[in-house]
Amino acid sequence: MPAPDDPAQDLSLIEQAVRAAGDIARRYYGGSYKRWSKNKGEPVTEADLEIDRYLHDTLLEARPAYGWISEEGESRDGADRLFMVDPIDGTTAFLKQKPHFSISVAVIEDGTPVTGVVFNPIKDECFTARRGGGCRLNGQRLHVSTCGTVEGCRILGAKDMFAHSYWSEAPNIPWPAMDVEQRNSVAYRMALVAAGSFDAALVLSAKHDWDMAAGDIIVREAGGKVTAHDGAALHYGSASALQRSMVCAGPALHALLLERLEHIKL
Repeated sequence: MPAPDDPAQDLSLIEQAVRAAGDIARRYYGGSYKRWSKNKGEPVTEADLEIDRYLHDTLLEARPAYGWISEEGESRDGADRLFMVDPIDGTTAFLKQKPHFSISVAVIEDGTPVTGVVFNPIKDECFTARRGGGCRLNGQRLHVSTCGTVEGCRILGAKDMFAHSYWSEAPNIPWPAMDVEQRNSVAYRMALVAAGSFDAALVLSAKHDWDMAAGDIIVREAGGKVTAHDGAALHYGSASALQRSMVCAGPALHALLLERLEHIKL
């Protein structure tokens, strides 16, 4: 029999919980609900809090020895494994009734995601991955794109960032023509790269661990690479729970993006 913390069992547990949490999100989506502003004006809604409570109670009841880190709170208690949770990644999209938000849950071991689920409940897209088990969308195996050129690539990122005059100042290199789109949810952007729907995703501003942890293993299990802009591996679960940047893409395009970015001091 598999151990209680077997990654395959964890993945099954998380997927069931996240899909049920998606029902909560759909109940609120487009309706009336309370909303607030947190630190730095970040929005939070009743839906965020209810989903967070549901996932906290459901997952920790099944895995009481695991720690918990989410956008809404944490309880680590020296646990070897941590649930890393964003109840709604892309709350701004949720508020605007744009189907570009996701529910994101990962299991972290020694600073590395070993299991991850990213679920877009409006599009019914459930991306799942566990270490060594590959990546799937609603059960279908995924692989990153084979794109090997920056010019013409399909990339997820902030359009104004790519257009900034900074890139014309040596030693920087201006960006060529690319198909640039934006999605509010960082986890969903990463999942779309894993699916090959986009070739890359780029973030050059600080984001929290829970924005990226599940997306990280999903991209890696789809054959892609995920690092900081200078090529450093991302380590999750630090006291700050922050990542300074993120680049994810297939191996060939990832290397080309790092050539443009690795000298930058953020």
